[in-house]
Amino acid sequence: MNRKFSFLSLALPLVLACAATAAAAGPLDKPECIAPAKPGGGFDLTCKLVQSGLMEGKHISDAMRISYMPGGIGAVAYNAIVAQRPAESNTLVAFSGGSLLNLAQGKFGRYNENDVRWLAAIGTDFGAVVVAEKSPFKTLQDLIAAVKADPTKVVFGAGGTVGSQDWMKAALTARAAGLNPKSMRFVAFEGGGEALTALQGGHVHVYSGDASEAEEQIKAGAKIRVLAVMADKRLDGGLAQVPTAKEQGLDIEWPIIRGFYLGPKVSDADYKVWQDTFSRMLATPAFQKLRAERGLFQFTLTGPELDAYVKKRVGEYRTLAAEFGLNVSK
Repeated sequence: MNRKFSFLSLALPLVLACAATAAAAGPLDKPECIAPAKPGGGFDLTCKLVQSGLMEGKHISDAMRISYMPGGIGAVAYNAIVAQRPAESNTLVAFSGGSLLNLAQGKFGRYNENDVRWLAAIGTDFGAVVVAEKSPFKTLQDLIAAVKADPTKVVFGAGGTVGSQDWMKAALTARAAGLNPKSMRFVAFEGGGEALTALQGGHVHVYSGDASEAEEQIKAGAKIRVLAVMADKRLDGGLAQVPTAKEQGLDIEWPIIRGFYLGPKVSDADYKVWQDTFSRMLATPAFQKLRAERGLFQFTLTGPELDAYVKKRVGEYRTLAAEFGLNVSK
């Protein structure tokens, strides 16, 4: 027998078997969730929620890894996925309404809302006006009165620069109170976690953040207090006693969608696997319980329905940004 031929005859099936195994590796194998900010904020919460939902519900067999990619309130992660990692079918990236607002203003560089595959919305949050536990501001009207008296003495902190979602919530609050948003003193942070730390340290006086984020931080021992939520009615759970901005005389609502997107070159087949997986998970009482525990409310869209929602919302944000004299994307 030809020994060389014999070796190849034995080795070839092994090589083919390994190749088949590699090819069979699907989008749910060794999944990763990218939170496009530092730990502790809303993106972190979003990734941890879906990590728990997918793993506890046994929708995936491998543990989901969470990684952090701060920069530009989502811009660094968006650009990395589109330009460098467009076909990674096992990589999800968290987004929020703030991400869509930044896209509307062209803050993600040359990429826009058409450059990724919008996968799933898993819930919604609402804006919140947060102060330190020892703050002299006990109500939203206390805060408004102080800003009217001397806007230079009240410092707002937020995740993101002028035009970001947190800035927009503060600007809407100012406008509703008859104030000029451009008169506000504003300090920008990379994410909600940093802004809350600065608030507790006395470096800023007010944080225009997210209700669920604030509730989670309070549960973890943060010395903060929520003055108002930007919802149409009072929220359930730990913030049930917090009045809405409307109750306190300011006609403001700010819902915050939370969800995920995939790279633009992920195949239709792999996209469908993820869409079906999320649809199953979102329908379970177990996930709904997890979502409620994190202060999020029901808002679920997947696939083409989410894609249409995102495109519509970005258009609305362009209009709002233009009203505040901000740059908008084309």
